[in-house]
Amino acid sequence: MTESLKANYEVCEEIGRGRFGIVFRCVSLISGESFAVKSIDKRIISAGDSLDSQCLFNEPKILTMVSPHPNIIHLHHLYEDDSHLHMVLDLCPPSRDLYNLIIDNGQFSEAQARPILTQLVQALAHIHSLGIVHRDIKPENILFDLKNSVKLTDFGSSDVAPEVMRGVVGTPFYMAPEILGGREYGEKVDVWSSGVVLYIMLAGFPPFYGETVVEIFEAVLRGNLRFPFRVFQSVSPAAKDILRKMLCKDVSRRLSAEQVLRHPWITSGC
Repeated sequence: MTESLKANYEVCEEIGRGRFGIVFRCVSLISGESFAVKSIDKRIISAGDSLDSQCLFNEPKILTMVSPHPNIIHLHHLYEDDSHLHMVLDLCPPSRDLYNLIIDNGQFSEAQARPILTQLVQALAHIHSLGIVHRDIKPENILFDLKNSVKLTDFGSSDVAPEVMRGVVGTPFYMAPEILGGREYGEKVDVWSSGVVLYIMLAGFPPFYGETVVEIFEAVLRGNLRFPFRVFQSVSPAAKDILRKMLCKDVSRRLSAEQVLRHPWITSGC
């Protein structure tokens, strides 16, 4: 561990592990408050894919730009030495993400799904106002803190958007059709992905399914949005309407993040 990190924080138990680093709980020696420290091994990255390197070193830059926001993971401190990059972040309980909640709970009621989507889209409206596109919205990147508030994380795939963007970035089930079609795209790809997240919360399965990556891509490109009666019979017309408008293949007609927050399903709670 970097000496300057150890001078300010006591590094405690491991709470997570990924391809390039380890996440530990740490405690501020000044305040006694607990945080997470994500320690990335730069040597592994430099020996591997240049895109991985770009993504992982991009994250602290983007987090600095978007913080603070109540629904975005906050970068408190950044430490670096010859071998590691250490990011001190908000502490969220291990495995306390939307993916695990869906696995544990199955389908969500509208009352359960609404505050999650609202907080997620509030985070998106904020980053979009700064010209930043997340590009990897999915349940695994939607964390919950100790107060059960949404914390959007993993900005490694994010970028400051020029007028238009190109390039296939993201996770197959959640990619917007304009990304898969090789077209230019903008911040509304995040709205599409959030619509997929909402559909999964309400249905328990994704709206565009395939057994292979190719089949998933083909289903997304078709964009044939269905509401199977056995699953959606108790889902309100307003919820189906917001899904149609978030999962709209025509980007010009797809809602922006700000428009999602003004939709009646969000504002009236019905």
